[in-house]
Amino acid sequence: MPDREDRFTVLIDAVEAGAGRDDPLVLDLGCGPGSLAVRLLNRMPAARVVAVDSDPLLLALGRAAHGGLAGLRLADQDLRQPGWADRLGLERAVDAAVSTTALHWLDAAQLRAMYAELATVLRPGGLMLDGDHLKEDASAVPALARLGDAISERAAHRRLGGREHQEDWKAWWEAATADPELAGPAAERERRRLSEDHHGSESVLLVRHIAALRAAGFAEIGTLWQYGENRILCAVAAS
Repeated sequence: MPDREDRFTVLIDAVEAGAGRDDPLVLDLGCGPGSLAVRLLNRMPAARVVAVDSDPLLLALGRAAHGGLAGLRLADQDLRQPGWADRLGLERAVDAAVSTTALHWLDAAQLRAMYAELATVLRPGGLMLDGDHLKEDASAVPALARLGDAISERAAHRRLGGREHQEDWKAWWEAATADPELAGPAAERERRRLSEDHHGSESVLLVRHIAALRAAGFAEIGTLWQYGENRILCAVAAS
């Protein structure tokens, strides 16, 4: 993914600058195998990260690769189910919540409910940072939407040196679920029917996230970093 590491770096810069302490409590929402959480702890080793996902295969990969990492707790919770934050058993208010390329799979109602529940566990002034490809609404700003698409496509082309993508999301999942070592988590993933729930386009519009964050009571909402559609959206909890 073009600019993936740049986005990770800037997002962690924001946590480091805005958390208000060297040992923040951070939620990683839709953490997958822990890519962002591990980078954050490498930069801020005194932090504690509660990394949340409902995909048993990705969580199994995370535990295998990073299960012994100090400060990291991987939690199996579904962000679509009310009460997910309470079930985490957090010992204090959260300083920052982060996410990358995960929250777009929530539909509009789920996104609003998730942000509303998150707001109840963030400290006053705490941060929500979402790194994702969030698109402009083409029905409202068609020229900006076209430019965002074009810039993102050209960035990918340059980063790959003109080559086609060697692997995409679908190909990765087909290989992972066919691996005998992952048979158990893959079977549990199928039992939960997660593959049917992920369509990839439910909440890719920037305006949907802004509206949901505003409805949840966040005081300030804006883009901290952007390259085409690839951006870090930041929201500050009310004081």
